[in-house]
Amino acid sequence: MNEILASLVRQMDLEQLEVNLFRGQSKDMWGPRVFGGQVIGQALIASERTIEGRVPHSLHAYFLLPGDVDAPIVYQVDRIRDGKSFSARRVQAIQHGRPILSMIASFQAPEEGLEHTTTMPDVPPPEALTPIAVLNERWLAEAGPLPPRAAEALLSRSAIEFRPVEPQNPLAPTPRAPRQAVWFRAVDRLPDDPRLHRCILAYASDYHLVGTALRPHGRSWFQKTMVVASIDHALWFHRDARVDEWLLYVMDSPTAQGARGLARGQIYDAAGRLVASDAQEGLMRVVATPPTSRP
Repeated sequence: MNEILASLVRQMDLEQLEVNLFRGQSKDMWGPRVFGGQVIGQALIASERTIEGRVPHSLHAYFLLPGDVDAPIVYQVDRIRDGKSFSARRVQAIQHGRPILSMIASFQAPEEGLEHTTTMPDVPPPEALTPIAVLNERWLAEAGPLPPRAAEALLSRSAIEFRPVEPQNPLAPTPRAPRQAVWFRAVDRLPDDPRLHRCILAYASDYHLVGTALRPHGRSWFQKTMVVASIDHALWFHRDARVDEWLLYVMDSPTAQGARGLARGQIYDAAGRLVASDAQEGLMRVVATPPTSRP
């Protein structure tokens, strides 16, 4: 397996400290803050390890504090309810004695029922598109000198390959419609564990949402006068999917106000089935001078 992907898989394999208590490690994602998708993925894994015979259908999470990338994260699971069909788990992600994320996940026993789904948009296939890593190298070469962290973010290799349908240069953004579509998949084959695929899907779902809300304003998180952060994240699992096969992430942003932007996403597999939906509100604060502290 690709070593970067293998590292992510190891990162999601939490250490069990006690009943309902787990510990995870973080990876440096070009800054002192922990990547939100990592915390959501690890929190989902922690909750799933307290469940048998049921699968998650939704999770709702709030990011409470920036995570410290140099410290482990302890996940405390509260078994709120186990009913005949549904179970609920509350997960607190804790660092330095304080919660950095609070999440509730709901699980359901497999059940047959009525089905329908929206139609996947007609977009070019991933094979016809340029990988974001190639685009980043091009944009960086055109931009000239950048702060080391920004250059590192653009050049770093990821466990997830992204291919945007209508790419936008984050170093020189221009106003666009508040929507975008991105194909993505893990960079190598993953084990056949559905829990791992759900976890990596949750991890990847934190990419690009706030960026969608920034598009109509010609802004990006690379700009020094922007303070950008995820505030909350909701994710619904509709159907099983393999994250090591191409998935299409279709996003739009219906509104921004009060220094916050709302973005919604739908994730389709290559066969056109809607496999997951999500929504996120993000902080999009414009400041006169670069911030000296975290939001």
